[in-house]
Amino acid sequence: MNKKDIKILLVDDEPDILEIVGYNLTSEGYQVITAENGQEGVKKAKKELPHLIILDVMMPEMDGIEACELIRKHPDLQNTLVVFLTARGEDYSQVAGFDAGADDYITKPIKPKVLVSKVKALLRRFKDEEAADMVKLGSLTINRDEYKITSKGKEIILPRKEFELLSLLASKPGKVFKRDEILDTVWGNEVVVGGRTIDVHIRKLREKIGDDSFKTIKGVGYKFVD
Repeated sequence: MNKKDIKILLVDDEPDILEIVGYNLTSEGYQVITAENGQEGVKKAKKELPHLIILDVMMPEMDGIEACELIRKHPDLQNTLVVFLTARGEDYSQVAGFDAGADDYITKPIKPKVLVSKVKALLRRFKDEEAADMVKLGSLTINRDEYKITSKGKEIILPRKEFELLSLLASKPGKVFKRDEILDTVWGNEVVVGGRTIDVHIRKLREKIGDDSFKTIKGVGYKFVD
């Protein structure tokens, strides 16, 4: 995703912050939308669906905490990054902000260039998480977010455990996953299962994905071969 495609909503009741921070973010190539209070911020968030919202805590009409809670209730804003701007020493605001669904906070006063650097770091994290939900290995695509597998252009429907097992092995092609690690990650404490359970699921995956994609390391476990 290019910078010009990234929307940032800046919500603050101080005109100077909107102007200075908005200018610096725009200069970096981001799309910047501004709002002067929480109420306006919530409306613009629902309309614009930004990737990142920088939200002041203390504002008239509706504070940042309440605005964040409303934003998090909107289904299209569940994965939007929300960062609070808090005055130095407002520890209660930071705790309340995280409880409301914030991803991080930035303490004021802050130099615009430092804020821009923090924004870049946050967006990198967002991209990393976004990438983690989509794995592409040759003709195989694993969409963890939608629980969808596509192989050679054809969609494959997998039961949940087969999907989770494939996702685990494909997350690090070439790595040998030991049986205990597979059992702990995929099955956890749900039920007591044995090593044969893994073998059966691997056999089913070989039938659906391709035998060459999975290699058995005798006495150890399995690995995905890209």
